[in-house]
Amino acid sequence: MGVFGIGQPVRRKEDERFIRGNGCYHDDLAEDGHSHVVFVRSSHAHAKIVSVNSDVAKALPGVIAVWTAVDLKEFDLTGFPCLASIWIPLERGDGKPAAYPHNPLLAEGRVRHVGEAVAMIVAETLKVAEEAAELFEIVYEELNVVVETDKATLSDVPQIHDDVPENKSFVWNHGDRKATNSAFSSASHVTSISLVNNRVAVMPIEPRGAIGEYDTKEGKYTLITNAQHIYDTQLVVSQVLKVDREAIRVVAKDLGGGFGVKYVSYPEQALVLVAAKHLGLIIRWTSNRGEAFLSDTQARDHYSNAELALDDNGKFLGLRVETKANLGAYASNLGPVCPSILYTRMLSCAYRIPCIHAEVTGVYTNTVFTDAYRGAGQPEAIYLVERLVDKAAREMKISPDEIRRRNFILPDEMPYTTPVEITYDSGNYPDVLDRCLALSNWLEFPNRRNNALKEGRYRGIGLSMYVEATTGDPLEEANLHFSESGRLEVWLGTKSSGQGHETTYAQFLNELLSVPFDKIDVMEGDTKEVAIGGGTGGSRSIYMAGMALKDGAEKVIKKCLEIAAVMLEASVKDIRFDEGEFRIIGTDRRVDIMAVAQASYDLSDLPGDVTPGLDTNGRYDFSGETVPNGCHIAEVEVDPETGKVHIVDYFSVSDFGRVVNPLLLEAQVQGGVAQGLGQALMEEVRYDSNSGQLLTGSFMDYCMPRADDLPFFMSEATDIPCPTNELGVKGCGEAGTIAACATFINAVIDALADFNVRHVDMPASSEKIWQAINNSKDN
Repeated sequence: MGVFGIGQPVRRKEDERFIRGNGCYHDDLAEDGHSHVVFVRSSHAHAKIVSVNSDVAKALPGVIAVWTAVDLKEFDLTGFPCLASIWIPLERGDGKPAAYPHNPLLAEGRVRHVGEAVAMIVAETLKVAEEAAELFEIVYEELNVVVETDKATLSDVPQIHDDVPENKSFVWNHGDRKATNSAFSSASHVTSISLVNNRVAVMPIEPRGAIGEYDTKEGKYTLITNAQHIYDTQLVVSQVLKVDREAIRVVAKDLGGGFGVKYVSYPEQALVLVAAKHLGLIIRWTSNRGEAFLSDTQARDHYSNAELALDDNGKFLGLRVETKANLGAYASNLGPVCPSILYTRMLSCAYRIPCIHAEVTGVYTNTVFTDAYRGAGQPEAIYLVERLVDKAAREMKISPDEIRRRNFILPDEMPYTTPVEITYDSGNYPDVLDRCLALSNWLEFPNRRNNALKEGRYRGIGLSMYVEATTGDPLEEANLHFSESGRLEVWLGTKSSGQGHETTYAQFLNELLSVPFDKIDVMEGDTKEVAIGGGTGGSRSIYMAGMALKDGAEKVIKKCLEIAAVMLEASVKDIRFDEGEFRIIGTDRRVDIMAVAQASYDLSDLPGDVTPGLDTNGRYDFSGETVPNGCHIAEVEVDPETGKVHIVDYFSVSDFGRVVNPLLLEAQVQGGVAQGLGQALMEEVRYDSNSGQLLTGSFMDYCMPRADDLPFFMSEATDIPCPTNELGVKGCGEAGTIAACATFINAVIDALADFNVRHVDMPASSEKIWQAINNSKDN
């Protein structure tokens, strides 16, 4: 292992250009020749479009085009597709296929959420486009709305789509209902809980954007967009435009955050290409922050009832879950996948639960559509289970660590297949629990609680186990090229949005090939450079890209052996590769890999069947998962006078397989916990129940955590190799978020125990906690 190889705390090599302002984000691509797009968006949550008058807007000097759904008909486009059926065939309760109603690029006769795009204005400047949007006239006939998840299927609420009765998209059943009901009939104790998993906005620091170009001569499009999965974007947009996928090149530069909101595709990406072709211009659109609240996918929004069956000793017998999941006004690309299979398959968490049954109903409402957000269904599952387990422990007077210990799946049972049909490859749950308890000084907590109480503060401690199944597209490629200038250039189909791919992938190559770390250039985000890729999502990048690089490196070494044999005047079978050098066994004759790369361009020195250069394509095909897991513990204090929660400490111990870079790993965990904290204590998208208006449409109303809300983190990783890939690595990007919500809320509930408060829904805001405390005093 070198100083820049796997396992080393290498500082991020990309940070220098970012800190110096040399990154290339969407707004850095602005040019004078671009024409600008502004979308006219609905001011109503549910309404018929009675009339549209665009004459004044069209007449404004500098306006190039104004399009509505009527104008788009001449271009022969489809609506925006839902890709859920690629993942899993969902059905409605009557056995019919899941309902994914037509999702128009621009509203067709009716709007179904505030912010739905009604018209597209193209102008010479952004200012002119914005002025034209103000002059655009629409007459609406308002309709009744439904925004609440738990009310979407009631008989007296409006039907959002004419062909979707009861607003039900699908009813997903997972597990064995009969066996689970039987387990409950024999249980000596049943714990039940009702939970709201609050709707959140994703809000990466850089909003979405898209630039469209069309080459008339070639008949091909170029879409420059800040997307995490350019290949899915290429697929979706090609379907909308009814062209071959290869006719669209998708390019993504640096991304200022993603978290899932940039994993999915959007109508704006298709529309800039349509405009580019038919207007013969380069078309540019950039969302502003207010527009992002109205048009970016949001997330979570579950309403659940769950029950846990136990015997006299606190052993789990069965788990029964009913969930309504809010899809929003339309089915987004992967919106139905998150609350169905990605959610229910993680309901076993770290526990041996003999019987599980879950029923999830996906519903439509007059809200922005929901889709993947850091964890994509798994934070919702772990939150439900860990809140339920904590409540059961309190009811049965068993300590929260002990009840978990009694029900763990043990290391010698791995690989273990749960009742919800997922196989855990590895894990030592008792060990990560014990290590996290020790890290947090768990046994001394009663003393800390008493000391805080003397000063009028109510201290609580909460823990949560988590198990995550990383997932994503099952194929990844890596193109390796040794340049004649002495550098290794690598293209991959993933896309960093802040994770540090340039550093991590360079560490892999430094380890595998011993190429100097500072001579490795890692590039991503161009469908022309890499034909196949799976993007970045589901914590897949580390093992999918890593193994593709490993495959490519092995092919490079194989070719280098033949060239080195010529250079060293020896037989290939007498040469070994070690620490970047090709050596003749038993001698001191050697040549390093960079010298071999240079020699590969000298045709006179090459064997007859070896082509010049070391260009290589690495490939990895893997349809399984890695299964990170661990334990998180939070310690909090509550001020009873204000309801304010202060986070004292936060600890985590996780199994991420072989650790590639401990600095980057710790940063990923901390960032994930910060986002979990936001949902647990602060963040919530709210809509007015009568009008459907968005009430949290800016950071004045939508609260996100700041640096001073966060404690100093203490985190550890076990560094045990994963058995499902040769590099031994597991994904880590979403784990912090998956565990954090339950950890924080369990700690808050523990702090409120003296007030007999047993439940607080997220976000546990100061107001909500203050009300809970004062309501308990009144009862």
